[in-house]
Amino acid sequence: MADDLFKALADPTRRTILDELTERSGQTLFEICSRLSMRHGLGISRQAVSQHLAVLEAAGLVETRREGRYKFHDLNTAPLRHITERWLGREAPGPEENTP
Repeated sequence: MADDLFKALADPTRRTILDELTERSGQTLFEICSRLSMRHGLGISRQAVSQHLAVLEAAGLVETRREGRYKFHDLNTAPLRHITERWLGREAPGPEENTP
């Protein structure tokens, strides 16, 4: 699971998509494409954005729901919380406590 998460976060376009979903969750593919074009100057095709969303969904960062003929994309931060809890959630000694 962590491999898929880091692979998804490695791409700057996918991080920009996550930024957009952080600002406004529940967007359609059309809305995401429009925001990427207008706000970020990214001229990528709908198919490319759809492929990026598929990678984000496989990593668990994006969840989709259908309402009628529309498909909405929602941000899911649970995988990020799992990663932070894995390394930051434990009471590990700080660097100053590790020195002999």
